[in-house]
Amino acid sequence: MKIANAPLAERMRPQSLEDFIGQKHISGENSLIRKALEKEALFSMILWGPPGCGKTSLAKIIASKTSSNFFEFSAVLSGVKQIREVIEKAENNLNINNNRSILFVDEIHRFNKAQQDAFLPHVESGLITLIGATTQNPSFEIISPLLSRCSVITLNPLSPTGLKNILKKALLDSKTGFREKNIKFQDEALDYIANRSEGDARFALNTLEVIVLNYAEENKEITLKEIEKIVAKKSFLYDKSGEEHYSLISAFHKSLRGSDPDAALYWLVRMLKSGEDPLYIGRRMVRFASEDIGNADPNALRISLAAVEAYRFLGSPEGELALAQAAIYLGSAPKSAAIYAALNNAEDTVKKSGSLPVPMRIRNAPTKLMKNLGYGKNYKYPHNFKNAHVEETYLPDQLKDEIFYFPVTRGYEKIIKERLDKWREFKKKRD
Repeated sequence: MKIANAPLAERMRPQSLEDFIGQKHISGENSLIRKALEKEALFSMILWGPPGCGKTSLAKIIASKTSSNFFEFSAVLSGVKQIREVIEKAENNLNINNNRSILFVDEIHRFNKAQQDAFLPHVESGLITLIGATTQNPSFEIISPLLSRCSVITLNPLSPTGLKNILKKALLDSKTGFREKNIKFQDEALDYIANRSEGDARFALNTLEVIVLNYAEENKEITLKEIEKIVAKKSFLYDKSGEEHYSLISAFHKSLRGSDPDAALYWLVRMLKSGEDPLYIGRRMVRFASEDIGNADPNALRISLAAVEAYRFLGSPEGELALAQAAIYLGSAPKSAAIYAALNNAEDTVKKSGSLPVPMRIRNAPTKLMKNLGYGKNYKYPHNFKNAHVEETYLPDQLKDEIFYFPVTRGYEKIIKERLDKWREFKKKRD
């Protein structure tokens, strides 16, 4: 039952799957949820999606279409005590009326491990059907035993078209919307609200409500120009310790690796505008310069380090320009993972071969005793030879033929490859 003076977003909640906008994979014909409701064969589930995509609305639709008892609470306001009270009521309903119970837990990711553990035996026994809603990746936030007993239903951010349709419905709805106010919005004005809402229906409806109640006059058309003065942009969806943090930095890194400086710049700005630590981004670029460019362009590392230092010196927003310069340079540079692979190859060999002794000829001999024992004997000083190069083996004798570094034929590494190929060929002939 809707409260007359409830916020517009609450009043406009869909009452059926037919009214449920933007999640056809859930509400459409032959969808899992629709079939489960038709057959009353409900199952425990985790509804995962961004804010304002319809998680709570879907849970309420399920509640209205089932004969099961429905309990609802928020993980922000509730604890183990409330869980126990619900379980007790569920047991009474089952014993007295032979009715199953559905428990909807909003923001279930806020429950700690012990609180989530409290659900396990009752979900497993079938006493309750659990519906949890979360904006966070269940893989990280829901304990494995509970997750294995639930199906994860993914909801997507609503499209601007979907949001616009919701806004139009609110303006035309005579029962729960603003039809009686007879207010018109320029089509571009609704587009603006929809695009600025970042897929969040609640934010879009709250914005519409504020405008209608405070700025709109009957029979007057609200224009795009007026909307631009009123509407503040929704904060970017971002959690610096959650999945979105890792998804954005991954997109940034992969754009650099894929030599797409435009995409890299886009993801850089997304992170900066969302409140990411600019120095974290800088550190990732320094790592990238060695991991994905290496000696194909030795300047990449210097420019990345200079960008970090420039940001430390200037701060935001001036220092962000240096980060952008570095990102564009890294995205445009020739790529090579040869340094990264060489380090891994060397580490693997060290693990397998253990602590092999340093060859006597390249050991230091600071004392007479060490010289007498043969330390440094027959060492060939490269600068005494042509081109400062001498045919010598510097690895332990057991590894004398090992090669870890295989430069590519791109950028400056092509020159390095030609030089090393020549030296290695001389070494083979000598051996």
